[in-house]
Amino acid sequence: MTDSAMHPFAATLLRWYDAHGRDLPWRDTSDPYAIWLSEVILQQTRIEQGRPYWERFMQRFPTVHDLAAASEDEVLRLWQGLGYYSRARNLHAAARQVAQMGEFPSTLDGIKALKGVGDYTAAAIASMAFGIPAAVVDGNVYRVLARHYGIVTPINTSKGKREFTLLAQELLPPTHAAAFNQAMMDFGATWCTPKSPRCTLCPLAGSCQSLHNGTVEKLPVKLKKLQVKTRKFHYVYVRCKGYAALHRRPAGDIWQGLWEPLLVEGDTERLMQAVTSMGGTLIPLRNGVKHVLTHRIIMADFYRLDCDTRPALPADYRWIPEHELDRYAIPRLVERLMALVER
Repeated sequence: MTDSAMHPFAATLLRWYDAHGRDLPWRDTSDPYAIWLSEVILQQTRIEQGRPYWERFMQRFPTVHDLAAASEDEVLRLWQGLGYYSRARNLHAAARQVAQMGEFPSTLDGIKALKGVGDYTAAAIASMAFGIPAAVVDGNVYRVLARHYGIVTPINTSKGKREFTLLAQELLPPTHAAAFNQAMMDFGATWCTPKSPRCTLCPLAGSCQSLHNGTVEKLPVKLKKLQVKTRKFHYVYVRCKGYAALHRRPAGDIWQGLWEPLLVEGDTERLMQAVTSMGGTLIPLRNGVKHVLTHRIIMADFYRLDCDTRPALPADYRWIPEHELDRYAIPRLVERLMALVER
């Protein structure tokens, strides 16, 4: 398809991408597994942070069958530090789906059937691995389209999602789907940024409605719906003669499947009730540690409990040699506790 046959928006964007597109390793392959892995890792994660994880995963699990054969603990341990651990569990479950199929699905519907794969990820894989003309719509795309076309429909409504998806699909040149999708993401991430966009140098400035109307900083529109909840955690690192007590967090709450030391949630009185009967020496390590998640804020106090004999703990706790603790996947907040213990 020539520039003259494309929508002017797409032609301009692709010329910009030729000059300014980011050089990323998963763009040098058409392997759907490598592309899928990059998309999952980069959900809610900056490229600078996510790239080393992608490289480590590709080295440790070079094929989707290698990932499928791994244990969940192996996957979570390699994922540790990225957060949003449901992504890792879904990634692992979907790899096992693919392994059962024998090969990676090559249709949009087949890709969408994988666990944890939504419309955006499916479109990214389909276009970049198989050349399927499916438009991606993520935060970057919402911002670019909302500003350029002056769209005020909230992006977190059904109407908004439908409107932006239809527009992105209309603009996408079918024979350049992968390049167009990558260009949209790169342009939003590096040029048409949430704050201080490069409007004076923008190749689309002449047709950008929000620039002409002075509404660049107001778009896209997003309705505020969620209320952030604050929780109080007391983490107690229970140690006895070179062993530490950990248990795996259950389903139905944050950090499912990760390991943690003794947790008492609530006020300090509950903490003291829990540890008084255990004996040993309770040592405060740090108070008021703030940990921010998407829909909640955790305020944590850290302690170490040194015991001469192993105290009675719930049946799901496991006594682990301290030199083996790094084999267990833990939340970032617990990493901060462990660093204090080691210090």
